[in-house]
Amino acid sequence: MILSEPPKSNNKLMHIKEFFGFSHSSSPKSLHSSSSFPTSDRRTPLPLRYDPSQLAAMEEAITNSEPIIMKWDPDSSEFNRITFLFRHGRAESDEFLNSVNELRRTMDFVISENSTSNVLVLAQKLMQAAMRRLEKEFYQILSENRQNLDPESFSGRSSDRSTPDGESRGDSVGDVDRVSADLKSIADCMIDSGYGKESVQIYKVIRKSIVDETLYRLETEKFKLSRIQRWNWDSVEHVIKIWMNSIKIAVNTLFRGEKILCDHVFSRSQRIRESCFSDITKDGAITLFRFPELVAKGKKDSDKIFLLMELYEASYEVWPEIEVIFDSVSTSAIKTQAQTSMVKLADLIRDILYEFELTIQKYSSKTPAPGGGIHPLTRSAMNYISSLGDYSGTLSDIIPAGKSHIPASYMETNAVDDGLSSPVAAQLGWLILVLLCKLDTKAALYKDVSLSYLFLANNLNFIVKTVTATNLRSVLGGEWVTNHTSKMKVYTANYEATAWNRVMSCLPERGSTEVGSPETAKEWFRKFNAAFEGAYRKQTSWRVEDGKLRDELKMCIARKVVPRYREFYEGCAETVGVERGVLRFSPDDLGNYLSDLFHGVSSSGSSSSSSSFRSV
Repeated sequence: MILSEPPKSNNKLMHIKEFFGFSHSSSPKSLHSSSSFPTSDRRTPLPLRYDPSQLAAMEEAITNSEPIIMKWDPDSSEFNRITFLFRHGRAESDEFLNSVNELRRTMDFVISENSTSNVLVLAQKLMQAAMRRLEKEFYQILSENRQNLDPESFSGRSSDRSTPDGESRGDSVGDVDRVSADLKSIADCMIDSGYGKESVQIYKVIRKSIVDETLYRLETEKFKLSRIQRWNWDSVEHVIKIWMNSIKIAVNTLFRGEKILCDHVFSRSQRIRESCFSDITKDGAITLFRFPELVAKGKKDSDKIFLLMELYEASYEVWPEIEVIFDSVSTSAIKTQAQTSMVKLADLIRDILYEFELTIQKYSSKTPAPGGGIHPLTRSAMNYISSLGDYSGTLSDIIPAGKSHIPASYMETNAVDDGLSSPVAAQLGWLILVLLCKLDTKAALYKDVSLSYLFLANNLNFIVKTVTATNLRSVLGGEWVTNHTSKMKVYTANYEATAWNRVMSCLPERGSTEVGSPETAKEWFRKFNAAFEGAYRKQTSWRVEDGKLRDELKMCIARKVVPRYREFYEGCAETVGVERGVLRFSPDDLGNYLSDLFHGVSSSGSSSSSSSFRSV
């Protein structure tokens, strides 16, 4: 048989190769030619020496493979250029692949026994023809099955890497399995034949276009610093919400599915599949994962912290899957970017918490809360802190031990006394303490000391109630609530003492002989009347918004004042007689008057409403 030179590559095939950025050299490609990827190490080592009859048999096997391989040479006829082997059914494609694999093995043997054998020229020609066919088939299968090979079809499956030998768990069911099995068979054959680079180039271009197209539909092309910096916060907020949805789809479906498919098709070589997957996903994944870092470059606005924590939560939720999907050296930059974005976002959130603390400390309004009621700062700060409590799980990762602005002295004393063991509890407890310290300075704005105590009692009561009614209760714990409830009772006791001791001092001690004559008794009544009227008029304009606390205060005052006054009144009323302006209040009147207190509205007369104080 006269051996001819290998035919030149068909122009159409060369056009496809140039489109993908590669082409064969004009000289035949040797099985052992340099390539981007190593050939498979799965081959069974051949004996070093065979007898001449074995060599002849191998040379004959190469010659016999020519009809099967050349039948499908895409350069041999117009029919072959438009016809596809793998559409003809499994039997014929399997025969072709078996012939190519056998050709490769026989070439190995002949080269080892007689590297100058003339039959090797034919073998090179056949191998190149086979690789042209497989490249064409590989490209066609990938192109026409873009929908069948969508990542969602694979995202719910187990990766091939879970099998010890890297082989598929099963490729016989359904169109997707058939297509992926064909791709794997072609890739295995090309890699084993030293043409792994060509199969990877085709695969990367097509699959990367699918990944990029999917990310485009998820609107990730908007995630660029230059664009984000031009937007107002409403626009950034809109994109953040898009991103939180996109990241779940991209990680759990797109990247995961693409990883499983890539691992399956290129299961023959770990190095190939890792490098291939990296090239397909790197640009899009880094753009996607960089978004939180870009947001973190924005202003430290306290109002934005909750959306930023939701952004962090979305990143944190997919982080375990990111670690699994991008677990190779080739994809380490992708994983690093995702981690960096989370770190930058956590830094921003901690800085915002510190800015919020400074905002409380710098609050400079000199206008006291009317009637010693709840200060606007107390309401806004506790609303903010209670909302932070709803994100305690997220904050536990953002505020690990040692990463906050809390003074060590607080951690050594107050945090211990209040039983705040976790970093998040200590952080929120510290913010409340900063608020309480600021309220102390606001209490000093009142000229009346008793009103200062009422103000502190009102605001601390509001704080404790907010804690107990929200998730702060589970964060700060019962010990904190008990301690601060006790402090609130100290404030109420101080209020009662400073506000009503003067009134009580205008009544003689029980069993006292100071009353004496009717004139002396009248004087006691006049002093008490003046003191009680003064306290009443003043304290009707004071405010206690919490109904329970208001009733408790009234009850305590009534128990303190009414019994003493009743004893004095009943013992001296007959002595004094009905002289005008002396017996102004009966014991029951006091209860009615006390019921008017703490509503924040001044009153010039007695209330007609009945209350529990009448029975004291």
